[in-house]
Amino acid sequence: MRILMTTDTVGGVWTYATELISGLLQKGAAVALVTVGRAPAAAQTRWLESNRSRWDGSFRWEMSVARLEWMSNNQRAFLDLAPQVVRLAEDFEADLLHSNQFCFGALPVSVPRLVVAHSDVLSWAVACRGKPLEPSPWLESYRALTAAGLRRASAVVAPTRWMLGELAANFELPRNTYVIPNGRTLPDPALRSTRKLQAVTAGRLWDEANNLQLLAGVSATVPIFIAGEAKYESQELPAMPASVTMLGALEPAELLTLFRESTIYVCTSQYEPFGLTPVEAALCGCAVLVNDIPSLREVWGDAAIYFRDADSLSDRLLQLSRDPRRLVAAQHRSWQRAQRYTAAVMVDQYLTLYRTMLSRWESSSDVA
Repeated sequence: MRILMTTDTVGGVWTYATELISGLLQKGAAVALVTVGRAPAAAQTRWLESNRSRWDGSFRWEMSVARLEWMSNNQRAFLDLAPQVVRLAEDFEADLLHSNQFCFGALPVSVPRLVVAHSDVLSWAVACRGKPLEPSPWLESYRALTAAGLRRASAVVAPTRWMLGELAANFELPRNTYVIPNGRTLPDPALRSTRKLQAVTAGRLWDEANNLQLLAGVSATVPIFIAGEAKYESQELPAMPASVTMLGALEPAELLTLFRESTIYVCTSQYEPFGLTPVEAALCGCAVLVNDIPSLREVWGDAAIYFRDADSLSDRLLQLSRDPRRLVAAQHRSWQRAQRYTAAVMVDQYLTLYRTMLSRWESSSDVA
């Protein structure tokens, strides 16, 4: 099976894509990847080159700095990249297109087109700002690009039922829709870390979805560390109190070391279609505390500790800091739940879906 995939290099979609690609290659598939949005960072380039060398002709990649649908000046997000992806589909003799951007569901390629919905600007706005975005040329372009890609896709996947429902409320979806949770498998640590009583959070800090301003009202009974990129274009993280330590953007291995040194992961997100970073932290042994929103309830069930505001988060942190048994029990519950979201499970689900799509495509072609 030969898969052509697009992915951005800006956020957690990158981690998702690398996990999926690694699993597909190990299962005997061939993958061609187009990275979109901005040039890969140093660690991303190392991953790409390492896999190109390891898998020889089974893995290839190309870069594009074409705009993503949600970025400013998005009018050419489709037009600037479409010729490159269409050409690669032919050169690579792809059997299926897996797009992690909405608009490429509309590509004129003669293979089935899967679109994976990791997030959506319209549902983001309601969750983060409590109301729809004001009309603008940028928003009109986003709606048009997204609607066209979803309408022409052969199938759509979301990582949670919640995300799929939000997408269906705003756009027309194809008949075939699926929920496949994201998956993660972590490398074994080179050295055993000494765990400390401290809380950590990480991600695209500049994104309003992370709701990090909530930490300004927290009465911290444990040290709190924040890791991640604090600024992107005109967006940046609001000022944090002195009780919070900013670590900046960390390499993937450094972030995992931080998780293994910590006891608590705090997810303040007010918009989180899945949340792969809390899963990583749980796999590293952290108790997971999350904002009480429907998508995170779906992912974590009763395995996380929930809060609704700064006061309730302060209370949860105080309880854990004073009760070692409660903390250990919370760590264990989070770790157990995270075992559901392994890369192996995710890869098998996607391979099953790919086969279903190819069979359906071949049947419809025979009829035509």
